Amino acid sequence: MNEGMLIKRIDALVYRFPAPRPVATSFGIMTDRPAVFVRLESDRGAFGWGEIFANWPAAGAEHRANLLMRDVADLVLGAKFDNPGDLFHKLERETHIRAVQCGEPGPFRQVTAGLDIALWDLFARSGGIPLNRFINKAAATSVPVYASGIHVRDGEELIGAARGKGIASFKVKIGFELESDVSQVLALAAGMLPGEQLFTDANQAWNLDTALSFVRQAEGACLGWLEEPLPVDAPDEDWQALARASSIPLAGGENIAGARDFTKAIGSGVLAILQPDVAKWGGITGCLSVAREAMEADRQYCPHFLGGGIGLIASAHLLAAAGGDGLLEIDVNANPLRDVIADSGAAMRDGQWWLTEAAGLGVGELPRELAPYQTLAVSRTI
Repeated sequence: MNEGMLIKRIDALVYRFPAPRPVATSFGIMTDRPAVFVRLESDRGAFGWGEIFANWPAAGAEHRANLLMRDVADLVLGAKFDNPGDLFHKLERETHIRAVQCGEPGPFRQVTAGLDIALWDLFARSGGIPLNRFINKAAATSVPVYASGIHVRDGEELIGAARGKGIASFKVKIGFELESDVSQVLALAAGMLPGEQLFTDANQAWNLDTALSFVRQAEGACLGWLEEPLPVDAPDEDWQALARASSIPLAGGENIAGARDFTKAIGSGVLAILQPDVAKWGGITGCLSVAREAMEADRQYCPHFLGGGIGLIASAHLLAAAGGDGLLEIDVNANPLRDVIADSGAAMRDGQWWLTEAAGLGVGELPRELAPYQTLAVSRTI
């Protein structure tokens, strides 16, 4: 383990890319793709990168950066961390009342997650070791991927494009109009080639009756999973009733937060696939714990991610280190905030995401191509 890291500087960089094809979900449309990247620097000049979830609300990205600098930074600057997970646990404790006071637990959790990723990167980079092997010496060097961010109406086009890149698993967004959802899903399922999988994501759109109707009508489609068919805060008995009735495995986790709630979700047996988001809650520290707990309970760990390049790379390293047979989520929509950092064209081949031998996450200075999309840059130092 490296010597302790004393944090002397924090940078937050906000970007927005105008989406040529808006990303539609059952609850709203993303007309641009935001990203908040955070950089931690130690007193010895070592640095690490993280990413803070900022997809929602539409004004969330700049808010997260300002929350980090005006409220959370004082808890981090000048602090020394002997282990990379120490920052996460410190901020979970010390921001709790602040989050309760303002009724905004999500933004505090997301800022904490981004800082946690950055500290893990800093430690691994300082040790000259890729993050996946810093976490687990026996970590895999590649992970299988699936294509996501596909509106069901565009399924034939976008699945064909992903298939051309060697991808064999695809997730379509549903939750718009039930009958058209069902007919389009059945048509796409019928077009799957041998060895391919089709997943669906309702983004919390339905009540129990609608979800039951979908699983009955889609039963013959042999879907790999049905993600977030109900709101995450729907009654436990609704989730249990749906799980009993569904031959389609249920997936979720991007909107679960906190170790206690993940333990409850895993223990309930309702979710066959657990999908925590490394930039939304937990960072590396929390999500690694959830991944291990899920796999010990014979559940599949498939990290959720739909953001910029730093969070995607962190998700890949975490999945490789955690092990299991989970897949990495790859958004197919245009997004240079992801691609020019993650360089997906070079990292992905034959349906696998290949990790490099570069230290930490392998991200140095951010590419100049991102400059036209920057909306805010703020920093604090001691």
